[in-house]
Amino acid sequence: MDHNDADDRYYLLQVAREQFGCEPDKLDAEQLRQAGRIVARQRRIEDAVLRSGEASGVVIPAAQVEEARAQIAGRYADDQALREALASHGLDDGALRAALSRTLKVEAVLERICAGLPQISDTDLSLYYFNHPEQFQRPESREARHILITINPDYPENTRQAARARLEAIAKRVRSKPERFADQALKHSECPTALQGGLLGHVTPGKLYPQLEASLFSLAAGELSPLLESPLGLHLLRCEAVVPAARVTLEEALPRLRDRLHDRQRKAFQRQWLERLLQQSAPEEKAHG
Repeated sequence: MDHNDADDRYYLLQVAREQFGCEPDKLDAEQLRQAGRIVARQRRIEDAVLRSGEASGVVIPAAQVEEARAQIAGRYADDQALREALASHGLDDGALRAALSRTLKVEAVLERICAGLPQISDTDLSLYYFNHPEQFQRPESREARHILITINPDYPENTRQAARARLEAIAKRVRSKPERFADQALKHSECPTALQGGLLGHVTPGKLYPQLEASLFSLAAGELSPLLESPLGLHLLRCEAVVPAARVTLEEALPRLRDRLHDRQRKAFQRQWLERLLQQSAPEEKAHG
């Protein structure tokens, strides 16, 4: 099998799955054209990278290729299933290893060109932090517990009517003695959090089902919700504490901020290097064309 053809088939398989969520043979005509353009650009970029001076001397160990192959193989029942899947796309194990080796070499070259980039200084990090305050806001959250009773008509005690009656009885007990909430959750909740007394931890917006979130964020510390329903079943929530919105401190932000800005610096440098490389390779491609 021609390596260029095999690589293109492999890239088309990747693009179809990542961009369109399906196999190449399921793409419609327009999607196939889009995928073809993406594959062609990817191939052009990789060819330029591998012809560059920076690629000289870069060797990918066989063990690294095997590790990458093993990650792909892990998505299948066994090696035979992987080979059958490859064959269905006109590929074989050798073509897969060759494509992986090529991709890994391109990645290694892109890492190599970033080796001399300067470290981001603490001063730069501080300036970014103070110039972008909106990026370091911690939203208001709630420390919360809950008790869940599931609804399952196959079990008499979990029919909707029975589940509601059970939770109403629990709610009555904890309203009279709020300190018993964790104990009641341990005894009665059908959620894994029961082992921690129903503790949900610090809940920020977007973490719960909307109907639960709306109720929880309307509660003051120590208050109980009414009985609520979600796709999981019936819930009783308790707000343990309200944690106000606050700005993340510079000390808290520094580790992740350093990684984020370093990654952004690398990507920007790689993008500029690739643009120059493609501009340089264009006349050569025309001459050979």
